[in-house]
Amino acid sequence: MDTMEKLRILSDAAKYDAACTSSGVNRAGVKGQLGSAAACGICHSFASDGRCISLLKVLMTNICAYDCTYCLNRRSNDTPRATFRPQELADLTISFYRRNYIEGLFLSSAVFGSPDITCERMLETLHILRNEYHFNGYIHVKAIPGADETLLQQLGLLADRMSVNIELPSNDSLKRLAPQKSKENILLPMSRIRDGIKENAHDLIRYKSAPRFVPGGQSTQMIIGATPENDRCILQLSEGLYHKYSLKRVFYSAYIPVVQDRNLPALDTAPPLLREHRLYQADWLLRFYGFTADELLSEKTPDLDPMLDPKCSWAVRHPEEFPVEVNRAPYEKLLRVPGIGVVSAKRIIRARRQAKLDHEGLKKLGVVLKRASYFITCNGKMQCRLRTDEPAVLAGILRDRGLPQGGIQPEIPEQLSLFNPTKEDAVKCLTGQL
Repeated sequence: MDTMEKLRILSDAAKYDAACTSSGVNRAGVKGQLGSAAACGICHSFASDGRCISLLKVLMTNICAYDCTYCLNRRSNDTPRATFRPQELADLTISFYRRNYIEGLFLSSAVFGSPDITCERMLETLHILRNEYHFNGYIHVKAIPGADETLLQQLGLLADRMSVNIELPSNDSLKRLAPQKSKENILLPMSRIRDGIKENAHDLIRYKSAPRFVPGGQSTQMIIGATPENDRCILQLSEGLYHKYSLKRVFYSAYIPVVQDRNLPALDTAPPLLREHRLYQADWLLRFYGFTADELLSEKTPDLDPMLDPKCSWAVRHPEEFPVEVNRAPYEKLLRVPGIGVVSAKRIIRARRQAKLDHEGLKKLGVVLKRASYFITCNGKMQCRLRTDEPAVLAGILRDRGLPQGGIQPEIPEQLSLFNPTKEDAVKCLTGQL
């Protein structure tokens, strides 16, 4: 099998790994070395200057010793198999970089033989890239649960970011669908990477020339929709991972039915793309807006609202928190108002030191008034004349979005925060202004 045929098989096998994130690493070009790294974004993301930055996303091999029910690469599945040799993959990466196809590498792998054997092959690939080709670009590598701690340490010194897939939202689901994996084996490398990052931070303070260990931090990915866990369970897990393992990002991957099995959704089941999007929005609230999982969802309402984004849904359920006077409210209170994001809240704090703000001024500061107007006052006055009880506010929001007010719109795979979004809505969603 030639290199391009292997690439076709192994890049296709890697498509279910989420890698669209900012790298978190700024590294300038060095004379005599290839490439650089920028913190702004990777893998078909757009940088602040408009550039589209791309990665070679590929598996080392799709020959797997495990037989996870949900996975196309499982041992029992009849699928074309291929394996890159470390030198071959390193040559391919450099060749693509020199042709300006890519700016970095995202390397994952099935478990070939054993975790240690797989990790050794990935480590050899990174060693060739960094030390023989002097590749200075971005590298994201998937850590293999069960691999020796020394191998993970060496990988971390060569990679910019590492990730360990949590796979499924609960240990029960993991036992049912991936019996050869365990929660403990997955969390152990996470803790080792976390500890390595902390130790390296202390070393860098003492010795500025110390090698950097995973400077872009670590992330994880979980599959949603393959198992019965509700959104509250998923967000509580994410919240715990952020706090305990200092993760940069949790990725949510909507399960695409590719396997016929009694423990999985039927093949004709649509992927839960809208649910995935709502989870990403809620995750944003956990990381940047000061919300907790138990605030967003409860035992009575364990799943996110398909009609409203999580922040708006929370606001509608908590009328006692509103209206908020934008000329006096603290920053933390402003962040809870739908339509006011992190950027616009900071602008409000700065602007109101100079003059009192009105609704027109808020619009110029980037506030999405068609959401915020139901929840704020400017100098004691509301722009909206509707009653502020839950049915009235909900009806007004749905009307503004072009949705029927008497029922739930059929689920549509949306990647923005609104149905039928305007240009303004699209910009606010992409910049995280919920």
